[in-house]
Amino acid sequence: MIKTDILIIGAGPTGLFTVFEAGLLKLRCHLIDALAQPGGQCSEIYPKKPIYDIPAYPEILAGDLTDRLMEQIKQFEPGFTLGERADTIEKQDDGSFIVTTNKGTKHHAPVVAIAGGLGSFEPRKPQIENLANFEDNGVEYIIKEPELYRDKDVVIAGGGDSALDWSIFLSDVAKSVTLIHRRNEFRGALDSVEKVQELKNLGKINLITPAEVTGILGKEQVTGVVVSKKGEEPYIVDTDHFIPLFGLAPKLGPIANWGLEIEKNAIKVNNSLDYQTNIPGIYAIGDVNTYPGKLKLILCGFHEATLMCQSAYQRIHPDKKYVMKYTTVGGVTGFDGTKKEAPKAVVKAIE
Repeated sequence: MIKTDILIIGAGPTGLFTVFEAGLLKLRCHLIDALAQPGGQCSEIYPKKPIYDIPAYPEILAGDLTDRLMEQIKQFEPGFTLGERADTIEKQDDGSFIVTTNKGTKHHAPVVAIAGGLGSFEPRKPQIENLANFEDNGVEYIIKEPELYRDKDVVIAGGGDSALDWSIFLSDVAKSVTLIHRRNEFRGALDSVEKVQELKNLGKINLITPAEVTGILGKEQVTGVVVSKKGEEPYIVDTDHFIPLFGLAPKLGPIANWGLEIEKNAIKVNNSLDYQTNIPGIYAIGDVNTYPGKLKLILCGFHEATLMCQSAYQRIHPDKKYVMKYTTVGGVTGFDGTKKEAPKAVVKAIE
């Protein structure tokens, strides 16, 4: 039986940052994740994808963000159960919980924080008859290593942030980049849309809208795609790689059977206080939760984790009153006693 103060389901960015906020409160954390390494989607799906909305980082690769978070929480010595899925939960007489994985590993904690991101997921695939024949032979649904596309002809399909961001990124890597979307309007960030348009004007991206890829050509390897536009004859675009980026179809998995209040495949929480679910002691933070005005951003998950930890502290120590101190004043002390002191000049200025 693994015992801890806060059991975190999901080791993505929000789950990892929870360890830091809990550590400041002297609360120990253990994380469960079905993936074999921490980082969630940032490590598994797009480690080389640039992220632009992390404070203090104009740009940071998803994999590097995971590395920074792991470095930040090292002093708080979190435990990990990796390669196992949280399967069942049992509430104990004292209000604590026992969570058992699909491999039988048991975890006991007074607080459970579900930070499972989108949950388990499968890429959404376009309806193309011979698509499966070319998977891993020129058809990829996830970009893990951009160097694979160095000096290659690439066709990307999609209209969201991933399609836009990767089109921009690969325009400096691939021989050619063609972005195809079924509508003239895109769902991604406005600055990304403007950047794609700018690159199109510079001849670095071939933009085809409104259109769809309706066929794939090749024998063992992709050699081209069939592009269809309404009112026009289908035509062929030569390419080495076809990358449909239509997002992921999320599934909560066994967590959906834990008695939590679910809305549109997300867990409803009380966002006016602490992101607690309908079951006291179980919280949901990050992309896995939903509430009025919810934004699925990493920085929002960080905010939710911070407030959740304050509530968890009161639940675990109802007889204690925690007085929040700025890390610039008190520094950060790990469980091994080592301390990163705040600069004296900063402390004096604040005092």
